[in-house]
Amino acid sequence: MSNHGAIHWEVRTGVGHIILDRPDNANALCTTMAKHLAHAVEAAEQADIGAVLISAHGKQFCAGGDINEFVANRERLSVLVQELLAIAHPTIHKLASLPVPVISALQGPLGGAGIAIGLCADLVLASTNVFLRGGYSALGLSSDLGASYFLSRRAGSARAKYILMTNRTIPAQQCLDWGLVDELHAPDELQPAAQALAEQLAAGATSALRHLKQLCNAEPQRSLQDQLNAEREAILDCARSSNSAEGISAFLEKRSPAFARR
Repeated sequence: MSNHGAIHWEVRTGVGHIILDRPDNANALCTTMAKHLAHAVEAAEQADIGAVLISAHGKQFCAGGDINEFVANRERLSVLVQELLAIAHPTIHKLASLPVPVISALQGPLGGAGIAIGLCADLVLASTNVFLRGGYSALGLSSDLGASYFLSRRAGSARAKYILMTNRTIPAQQCLDWGLVDELHAPDELQPAAQALAEQLAAGATSALRHLKQLCNAEPQRSLQDQLNAEREAILDCARSSNSAEGISAFLEKRSPAFARR
């Protein structure tokens, strides 16, 4: 395990774990934590892994930005925000763009920047204890770290505006109904379910999963013809790989495939 203080990084069973660890501060994102998250994401880029699992310690997944740091820097708030985002924005882009599946396990409430950290994942699992609250506009601020992007991608622009403008609490079942999360689990079952899913994907055909991620993340404005062209190139690339031969052989032999990670 690599301990960066506010963030832990470790690799287990082919899965890279990014763990938020400021439980006494609601895992709120301060400048130091943003730097530690950047180091963990850089480690994920370099590691021989098949999936990434984002989770957190404590009762809250991430409350958002660190209000205490904002208060301490209220006379230079715009400078602080600029410094923080110079680190956090490239980091969230790298995290969301990793070529492997990214899963998040939301064990508790999230808001503000925590929305982006939790929902930037490809697959989002949550505890029934979860609730989501925008929080930004209550402080006279607009969103950051891509929160507006990820909310709109998952729930549509109308619901994203409702969440961010009203700051109303969105409970767990509503998060599921709106597509903000993909699965709900009892609190004690969340981490095992997320770990099992991450390990399943990590053992999958890396090139196929990478292409599927890219295809599904394509711009909504892309035409059907452009998407068909992209799908053709992707599946041809997969068909040329050893993993496709292994997958077909395993299917015929009625066994689990042994895919190569790279």
